[in-house]
Amino acid sequence: MSENHAAPPLTVLLGNYPHTRPLKDGTVPVDGVDCRYPESSPLPPAFARMVRELAYDICEMPTATYLQARDAGIPLTLLPVVLVGSTHHRSLTRLPEDPAISPRDLVGRRVGVRSYGQTTGLWVRGWLQEEYGVKSSDITWVTTEDVHVAQYVNPPYVARSAAERVGDLLRSRDVSAAVLGPKAIGGQGAGLVPLVADAEDAGMAWAERHATIPANHLLVVRDDVLRDRPDAVLALYRALKQAIEDTADQRDDSPAGRAVAAGWSPSLTACLEVAGRYALEQDLIGEPVDVAAIERETAFLDT
Repeated sequence: MSENHAAPPLTVLLGNYPHTRPLKDGTVPVDGVDCRYPESSPLPPAFARMVRELAYDICEMPTATYLQARDAGIPLTLLPVVLVGSTHHRSLTRLPEDPAISPRDLVGRRVGVRSYGQTTGLWVRGWLQEEYGVKSSDITWVTTEDVHVAQYVNPPYVARSAAERVGDLLRSRDVSAAVLGPKAIGGQGAGLVPLVADAEDAGMAWAERHATIPANHLLVVRDDVLRDRPDAVLALYRALKQAIEDTADQRDDSPAGRAVAAGWSPSLTACLEVAGRYALEQDLIGEPVDVAAIERETAFLDT
């Protein structure tokens, strides 16, 4: 498959992972397509540029951001790739020197989160309601950043802090607990402990119950690119799928290792169905998510 040589390069924004490196270094070529891989460090500003400016042809995107973008009518289509994922019972943290509290004790309290639209927060609030009966509106969510989708307005139980980092909110005692993603737990969240004592087991039980692993970062393409250059999109998708297969031995059997995948599957469908339900419960989106319609949009990729 080859494109017209006059076709412009395909701009593809991907984080740096073992499964994206083969595309970036050319080990796995994208057949007939000139791809450019701009860098963004950290990644979140690139997500905002994509949903606000349509800055890239294809872009890694957090699950919650995608759902909010779709709800807002932003012309993006989901490609069936999970780039990052894991369970998130360990993502709700507290200071180790503070008294142990149960997730149920958070009712009426303040909890820090980078943004109300952060995907880790979506998953944490989901299991809080599902397993402990704690609804999003039972807590004041204290944020340090805006959501990526400019059209979205935070609900009244979200407050903005002047603090730069979520970990600082916790250490200043401005919040009782904090939601931190895996990278933050290893950085600004070093030394913090989960509110759920058996967090790993609880996360595995959630994954077993729902027959999926929470996806944090997916992949989207601009609608005009998918319409005008479907062969280029297919070539990029096939190359990324190959890179994921080729690097399987670099991932372990943990939820994070098993989450990375390409292609429509019962697991991805279940993941999007649960994420869509959680997003609706949490007022992140206004309409139910039609996962079957999302699948139909790119079913041709796996034929």
